[in-house]
Amino acid sequence: MSKVGFVGLGIMGTPMAENLIKGGHEVFLFSIPSIPEALVQAGGKPCASGKEVTRNADVIIIMVPDTPHVAAALFDPGGIAEGLSPGKIVVDMSSISPIETKEFAGKINALGCEYLDAPVSGGEVGAKNATLSIMVGGKQETFDTVKPLFELMGKNITLVGGNGDGQTAKVANQIIVALNIEAVGEALLFAAKAGADPAKVRAALMGGFASSKILEVHGERMVKRTFNPGFRIELHQKDLNLALSAARKLGVSLPNTATCQELFNSCAAHGGSAWDHSGMVRALELMAGFEIGQKT
Repeated sequence: MSKVGFVGLGIMGTPMAENLIKGGHEVFLFSIPSIPEALVQAGGKPCASGKEVTRNADVIIIMVPDTPHVAAALFDPGGIAEGLSPGKIVVDMSSISPIETKEFAGKINALGCEYLDAPVSGGEVGAKNATLSIMVGGKQETFDTVKPLFELMGKNITLVGGNGDGQTAKVANQIIVALNIEAVGEALLFAAKAGADPAKVRAALMGGFASSKILEVHGERMVKRTFNPGFRIELHQKDLNLALSAARKLGVSLPNTATCQELFNSCAAHGGSAWDHSGMVRALELMAGFEIGQKT
């Protein structure tokens, strides 16, 4: 377990890989467009491709934005699959389609290797502080092997079930987060339009049954108008697309998820794709013609 590969070194991947290096592991690195120099200075081993990473590592972690990026990291020329040999473990910590995850796992298993899907929740702060929640799909014995690595990156680590179940749990997480952001946005907009101080309303609600992490963190961002990323709206749009697509296949109606997606779409149409997802409140404000913090 001392040799770990890490493919995808963005906002989340960089601090996650850094925590593995700090944990004493030899970490082989590859990312597009480049490998952060800080990770190399910390002791990471730069590689020219996913294939090179995989040849050097026993466990290979992927952390990229979306399903097509995982497919490319795994199966494009020079990708992870070309470097695999029997007994290695691939761990996808991206947030992607549960259905395609099962297909990816089958292809990796056919090469004599194991596969875990292990998406995370907790954002950049959780990645930096190694406090991510990690939702895992795969075999118990593979999970047990990789768990010491997970413990260097997160705190709440759960084997949900088989391959694809980790991604299903993450989609469920994103539904709950989106609906809670929408609820907080509605409540604070209502309070502000009624003439109350939204900051004081938020403080009052934090002491009652409405208290939540969303009200604490995202409610503050709404009041202070700090919508710089964060977790970008375009990424939450992607996750809700996964939810709605899977729901159609399952014959399940998710009306409030669809509403949240429309609000995100409205934000994106007004130049907000890169806002933090708490910026969903801007869509509600546009419909109301009133901003939180504005005097009635």
